[in-house]
Amino acid sequence: MPLLQVVAPAPVKLRQCNLLIKNKSNKPLPFPSLQPHYRYYYSSSLGESIFTANANPNLNIPNCDDRQITVTKRRGDHGRKKHNGAPLSYASQSRSEKIDVNIDGQPMDRFQIGGGFSKQWDAFHRFCRPHTVIGTVIGILSVSLLPLEQIGDLSPAFFIGILKALVPSVLMNIYVVGLNQVFDVEIDKVNKPDLPLASGEFSMGTGITIVSTVLLMSFAMGVMFKSPPLFSALAISFFLGSAYSIEHPLLRWKRHAILAAACILIVRAVVVQLAFFVHIQKYVLGREISITRPLVFAVVFMCIFSSVIALFKDIPDVDGDRDFGIQSFSVNLGQEKVYWVCVNMLLLAYGAAVVIGASSSFLPSKVFTIIGHGALACLLWLRAQSTDIANKASLTSFYMFIWKLFYAEYLLIPFVR
Repeated sequence: MPLLQVVAPAPVKLRQCNLLIKNKSNKPLPFPSLQPHYRYYYSSSLGESIFTANANPNLNIPNCDDRQITVTKRRGDHGRKKHNGAPLSYASQSRSEKIDVNIDGQPMDRFQIGGGFSKQWDAFHRFCRPHTVIGTVIGILSVSLLPLEQIGDLSPAFFIGILKALVPSVLMNIYVVGLNQVFDVEIDKVNKPDLPLASGEFSMGTGITIVSTVLLMSFAMGVMFKSPPLFSALAISFFLGSAYSIEHPLLRWKRHAILAAACILIVRAVVVQLAFFVHIQKYVLGREISITRPLVFAVVFMCIFSSVIALFKDIPDVDGDRDFGIQSFSVNLGQEKVYWVCVNMLLLAYGAAVVIGASSSFLPSKVFTIIGHGALACLLWLRAQSTDIANKASLTSFYMFIWKLFYAEYLLIPFVR
């Protein structure tokens, strides 16, 4: 644990200082007490008292508020006053103050009981941006079901073909989000300080090593599996992901709102749908390429949904984007306006999906499509009304809710027939 300094504006020499960590969860802490070694210094010229706590470096504290520490200051025997001839107790002489404390910019609740492996795994998990990985996995699984025509198509070769698509695609996803963190460290210190590079849990060298390794592994698998649509999907994702993040006069497309949105839309809405559909249809099932009604629906609907994700992801991040010259739609137009544009775009998409479902001649498809999209539209509207646009935490929570709607849509797409 790094050096902790608490500055108390009370120029009085003290004999004892007890630091009491406030527990946010109201659950018993997994250790009996926190008793680091304390050293006390007093500076009369500055008129301040500095408490320096060197805690056990192996002690990790979960579920603690990193900004609220109670400092109890007590005078010695010579400082005690008397009342009716009797000295006052320590408790009556104690004075407590709450002081904001930050430990090298890292929240204390990031420290966990346990070995280094669990902490490194937690950091790697956050580095991979799991909500994007889940979106990639569900998207590929959903699109892979669209070419199926009969139960016999669910062969071992089909599942192996899905696995060949999933593994290199997830690795490429990690490359794209990891590269963005490598080039956005300073921005993330403002917008997303919990990410491992921004918080200092990973060094820059570690981040570069991870993105280089997963990139090489992804392309090696793409070549080895001999599927042109699969390799094309990886190559396009690599190019657009690099152009989005890399600091270069001709790149860094995230600075420009339209280019940034186009990168996400092309990968999430077009590449994932078309490339993996063709991969399964021709290179796994061995059929001629044909464009089907479910595929067209998936491409059009996901174009709208990916546009919403591209717009909404910048709404909670306007502070850091504005400071570093990122001209997102939220910076240029304002958070509230972009927020309601996103909500209304999704509601219109759900309405169109209900109409398409009603036009289906296949009864199960009609029922699932109408009920499913109607329910998601109601959930979206209710959640949008209860979100506080002025609160960053509330906006971030709503953004993650949109990703859950994204996952749910991929569960409904195979029922469109």
